[in-house]
Amino acid sequence: MEGLLIRPATRADLIAINDIYNYYVARSTCTYQEDPSTIDEREQWFADHGAEHPITVAEHDGMIVGWGSLSRFHPRSAYRRTVENSVYVAHDHHSQGIGSALLQDLIDRARTLVHHTLIAGIDTEQAASIRLHLRFGFEQVAHLKQVGFKFGRWLDVVYLQKML
Repeated sequence: MEGLLIRPATRADLIAINDIYNYYVARSTCTYQEDPSTIDEREQWFADHGAEHPITVAEHDGMIVGWGSLSRFHPRSAYRRTVENSVYVAHDHHSQGIGSALLQDLIDRARTLVHHTLIAGIDTEQAASIRLHLRFGFEQVAHLKQVGFKFGRWLDVVYLQKML
């Protein structure tokens, strides 16, 4: 998308980030969260990230159209160089290259931060997200069956990994 800016998120972006995310909470298996996040929860999430775990936004014409983040994969210290990525694109802005731009930026940031591996946990129904990650060199390393229960049914998750 021409004119798309990927930049670090600020507190001023949290309402837009939360709105994008909560759209999917209610309608999709791309997150296994079942209750919408409050702005207070989003602020705590933002505070829990830091220089090692950046949050970014995709901005187009002054509007936030997507966001991404690198998060701790596991709290134990030996996992500190493994991060999990998240990419969310506003529901009315799909198929415009926003997800690709966000993911490439996260990969670049992870390398700069000297992280060693990226992990993506993706619901098996989310074929577009799986394809996106495969295009960027992620490999499927696990398939966990019936680990989530949302919308009255059991859901499977695949884990994809990219070594940096």
